[in-house]
Amino acid sequence: MRIGIDVGGTFTDIVLIDDVSGQIRYTKVLTTHDDLAKGVIGGIDRILGMVGAGFDQVDYMVHGTTIGTNALIERKGARTGLITTQGMRDVLGIGRIERPAAGLYDIFVDTPLPLVPRYLRLDVKERVGADGQVVVPLDEESAREAVSFLKDQGVESIAVTFLFSFCNPTHEKRLQEICQSMFPEAVVSISSELAPEFREFERTSTTVINAYLAPVVERYIDNLEGQLSDRYGDVDLRIMQASGGSMTTEMAKYRAVNIVNSGPAGGALAAAYVGRLTGDQQVVSVDMGGTSFDVGVIDHGEPRVAPESQFEGFPVKIPILDVQAIGAGGGSLAWIDEGGALNVGPESAGSEPGPACYGLGGERPTVTDANLVLGRLNPDYFLGGEMKLYPELAEKAIKQHVAEPLVVSLEEAASGIIRVVNANMERAISVNSTEKGFDVREFALLPFGGAGPLHAVELAQDLDMKRVVVPPYAGTFSAVGLLVANTRYDYASTVAKNEKELTPEELLAAFKELETQGRDQLKGQSVPEAEIEILWSADLRYQGQSYELSTPVTRKEPLTQADIKEIVDLFHDLHYRIYAYGSVDEMVEFINVRVAAIGKVPEVSLAHSGAGDGDAEIARKGTRPVHFPTEGFIDTAIYDRALLRPGHVVSGPALVEEMASTTVLTPDVKGTVDEYGNIIVPL
Repeated sequence: MRIGIDVGGTFTDIVLIDDVSGQIRYTKVLTTHDDLAKGVIGGIDRILGMVGAGFDQVDYMVHGTTIGTNALIERKGARTGLITTQGMRDVLGIGRIERPAAGLYDIFVDTPLPLVPRYLRLDVKERVGADGQVVVPLDEESAREAVSFLKDQGVESIAVTFLFSFCNPTHEKRLQEICQSMFPEAVVSISSELAPEFREFERTSTTVINAYLAPVVERYIDNLEGQLSDRYGDVDLRIMQASGGSMTTEMAKYRAVNIVNSGPAGGALAAAYVGRLTGDQQVVSVDMGGTSFDVGVIDHGEPRVAPESQFEGFPVKIPILDVQAIGAGGGSLAWIDEGGALNVGPESAGSEPGPACYGLGGERPTVTDANLVLGRLNPDYFLGGEMKLYPELAEKAIKQHVAEPLVVSLEEAASGIIRVVNANMERAISVNSTEKGFDVREFALLPFGGAGPLHAVELAQDLDMKRVVVPPYAGTFSAVGLLVANTRYDYASTVAKNEKELTPEELLAAFKELETQGRDQLKGQSVPEAEIEILWSADLRYQGQSYELSTPVTRKEPLTQADIKEIVDLFHDLHYRIYAYGSVDEMVEFINVRVAAIGKVPEVSLAHSGAGDGDAEIARKGTRPVHFPTEGFIDTAIYDRALLRPGHVVSGPALVEEMASTTVLTPDVKGTVDEYGNIIVPL
């Protein structure tokens, strides 16, 4: 057996897969913010009890955590110092001298303050040239003075970023040794290991984020592993990365930056997996939980991976699944602004106190309250009946904070909350698809999270998408994604040569050096050779451009000049597809080469047993009034998803209820259950 653990802002999702029987079981528990490990262990105990198994039957666990993300958002990372090349201490503050894109016309918006204040940013005498040759040797006296100062200032963590260290890391490694000798209790992060690529600002930012988060992540993992060990004995725990692969806990402690935004990555991986099963190569995945709404794009069966991104306004140079989030979840609060307009989010009620209908002290209305008032949620079947909802509290909150200020009925207020949050989510889908060169009409929508299927059909209809695919286990789908995630390590190096200068031998040597590192890493974790997969790619750009496109490279040896031309031709095609223009006459530059070393895990089976006869009445639980925008409240059939079988057809208006989610089918659609248990809704 293997277990996936996804800790969210409101709920902690636990999924167990039995690789012998193919059985998949899942549960949800409230996230315990005072000690996240308590919720994790409570969920594990519950899931093991559900299947009547002991922990000794669990092979390994994969954990997706928001600990790094939350530390960045709340600015609760470690006290961090930065040591850099003489004259470069202000790189972190200067950045790219760009205004945040979201506030381009806002005169009050500003870039976030650096995580390291200027007085803790020190420079030392050293210089490596762009060719990797030492120009000025490391002045160890100035290095020791810098370390001594930071130690006196009480820092927990030190980031080291030297100019051109990606060409020659000798000076960084020596300073790391000095730090460990003089200040062994400090965590030291060096850029030549975390982001060995050019662009000093992004490389410095990545290294600083890692240093800022590493002590926090280390304490969290040590606490979790300690409690797991005390309760269960030896535990094989793996941590999810933002790139879509898992890694060991020891590696996660050192590469803390890699686990930021790792939760959404699990959902995108699971969506790609289901898309391959259903034949949907073009998929928009949407994960609507209690706090956020995460949008991913699956292109030709694979999630899009970006070589760099931003975390809370700070650039990072690590591979990351291209998943964008907005504050639109079931717990998103509805409020009236100064102009009298209804808004929803981004502030969330979280799990404490949660939506008003939870009865835990929340008094402000949320999206969940609106769905309950509109009949879309069953107050006696939330989390499979484990948690009771209180419609009267939801009604009171919506009346007080929305209906009365706007002088509208309760029904109109609740419906308005849904329309506003839907509009926010549609805009987020467009930003991550249409604005990146994709025609969303060619895509299927795959919703998950506790609230995703509640809104999916209406979202897809408004965006004119092909169809909706609601996967099984939708409410805990991201945790399923953790269990289809392979072990993965990413490596990169800068070559910075144009297509005429770069020889096939140089390109092959660069790939092989990184590949050796990856194979050694996986073999050190006892991954069999037969389960190792190596992927190559390169970052290319037209000469004079500021940014690159990641271009797949066919792995082969030897490489020839014809292979280089093939890579360049593919770059031209990608550039045309994404930007609708390009120039085959322009010189193309190879900037970085990248290698992904992947250790494969066993496939997950989603197959159902037995087929239905097309008549879904066996799964019908009854009817109740449910509100739809154009019809108002109408009698709506309610179905139990656990009783639906492949071939069953459910005609709208209908609700399909399961333990951790509810699917809303509008009056003009039909949903058919396929052989894998997905509900397919053509539009």
